[in-house]
Formats: sequence, C-alpha cells, structure tokens
Amino acid sequence: MADEPALPVAAGRDKDERRRLMGRCALAVVGIMSTLLVYGVLQEKLMRVPYGAEKEFFRYSLFLVFCNRITTSMVSALVLLSSKKSTDPVAPIQKYCVVSFSNILTTTCQYEALKYVSFPVQTLAKCAKMIPVMIWGTIIMKKKYGGKDYFFAVIVTMGCSLFILYPASMDVSPLNKGRESTVWGVSLMLGYLGFDGFTSTFQDKLFKGYEMEIHNQIFYTTMCSCVISLSGLILQNHLLPAVDFMVRHPDCFYDVLILSTVATASQFFISYTIRTFGALTFATIMTTRQLVSILLSCVWFVHPLSWMQWVGAAIVFGALYAKTFSRNKTQKAMVVSSSPQGSVPNAANS
Repeated sequence: MADEPALPVAAGRDKDERRRLMGRCALAVVGIMSTLLVYGVLQEKLMRVPYGAEKEFFRYSLFLVFCNRITTSMVSALVLLSSKKSTDPVAPIQKYCVVSFSNILTTTCQYEALKYVSFPVQTLAKCAKMIPVMIWGTIIMKKKYGGKDYFFAVIVTMGCSLFILYPASMDVSPLNKGRESTVWGVSLMLGYLGFDGFTSTFQDKLFKGYEMEIHNQIFYTTMCSCVISLSGLILQNHLLPAVDFMVRHPDCFYDVLILSTVATASQFFISYTIRTFGALTFATIMTTRQLVSILLSCVWFVHPLSWMQWVGAAIVFGALYAKTFSRNKTQKAMVVSSSPQGSVPNAANS
C-alpha cells in the first residue's frame, strides 16, 4: 500500500517529460521553418528584384556568401568561447579549406541560378541532390546503396524534370521580365548539385577519425570560407561595388543583414534538431519547409505553376515523405551523412 502513491508521481513525471519534449520539438520546427522561409524570400528578392528608381539588380553573389560566412564564424566563435571549449583546429587547416572552397562554389551556383530561374524551380531541383551524393559516395567513400535508395532517387529526379521542363506559359515574374534563361539556370543548378554532393561526401572523408565538436568545425570551415570569398571579391573587383550598391540602396543593406542573420540562426537550429531528435525528424521538417517555401514564393513573387509542375511537385514530395517514413528504427538514429540526402547541411545551401 505504501508504494501506491509512486504511480501517480511517475505518471506526472512522464507527462512533464512529454511536455518538455513537445516544447523542444516545437522550438526546432518553428526555428527551422521561420528562419529558412525568411532566408528563401530574401534570397529571391536580392537576386531577382531590382532596387531603387533606376531598377538596379544586385549582382554580387560572392558578397552574399562572404556576409553569411563571416556572421556564422563570429557566432560560432562566441559559442566556443562562452562554453570554454577548445578553439584550436582539430584537423589540418588545409582540410577545412578544401571543404570551404567546394561549399563556396555550391552557394555561388545557388545564388547565380536565381538570376535565371525562379525560386520554385531552384528549390525543387535541390531535391535531386540524392543522385550526386550517391555518385560521390560510391566514388570517394566506396559506399554501397540499396535498391530502395536508387528507386527514390530516380522518382525524385523524374519529378524534378517534369517541374523544370513544363513551366507555365507566364512563368516569368512581372518584377523580372527578360532575365529568364532556363538553360543557363539549369546548368548552374547542375553545378550546385554536383558541388553540394561533393562537399558533403568529401567532408565525411576529410573529417573522419577526428573527434570534432560541431561548433569547432563550423568556425574553422566558415573562417576559411571568409578568406576565400574575400579574396575572390578582391580579385574580381566586386567588393567595393557591392558595398557602394548597399550604400546607395539601404533597403538592400538591411536585406543582406537579415539574410546573414537568419542563415546563421538556422544553422544552429539544424544542429540542435539533428542532435536532439535525429535525422528522421530533421528530414521531415526540411521536406515540409521546401514545400512551404515553393508555395510562399509562388504567392509572394507571382510564379504561376502549370498542371504538369503540380504533378512533378507531388511526385517529388510524395517520394521524399515516403523515403523519410520508410526508414527503420536503426536508420532513425543515423546522422544525415549516412544517407544519400547528404551530411549535416549548411543553411545557406538548404
């Protein structure tokens, strides 16, 4: 009889634990969705919408990469210092530089592509990253993938192809007439997919065997990216023109500031989600975010979709959700880098 009160106490503890878990899950969902939705809108605005009375376009993609990376590196440095963790590089600096260089090419292709294709096309094309990741994984890491992985990769690619090849007749934003060039835009997206797949796979290989804290990796990778992107800006003579553009168009300055802030914030929400809930929850949130981003862009920037594009989108997201929920309990505990979806992603490439 003396043990009976323990049952309500245990039930109360379980209830409190569930509430805390739901609160953490809500934080992860709201954090990732809100930051990346804002990031997507600002990304499209910066690259596709003209500024000022003279309708000038912002053309300095590498400057956006530099701003994103320097913001992330500063925040990660503060996290390392405040947590009193080691700020010494764990791996050789040249390994961070290789990953950084590939990541810069990935992000630059992503931004440049928006000059020529709409954000919905760009976002859906990103879903096809499974194939290059699988190719690079086979070549670099000697990984072997199952028939189910190849099946979903082919289905997603088919859906992406439908979306790209059958645009609506008026698939040119009234804010951006005359700048559409699907061939060049798709070429840049192919570059994005190739470099992104290489980055995530090569990152796994380079850092394998090192006991590396996530913020240490983020700090040194982004610091190398800062140096490389700044060097590129100076060599192309784009640094001062980019600064001058923002001085003449203060609203562009605020867009870049907010873009860099939400990109950095989303990086930490992504790390928190994967660490707390695993790859399954993260993949579900990211797939939903991509779908919502496409719908938001269609409304905000007036991108009409053809019925074939709706079919293509349904195929892609149906396959992604099916792939996510078909994972068994063992796969749920794996990190994202263990699957064809790629490694823990950089927010700017998501």
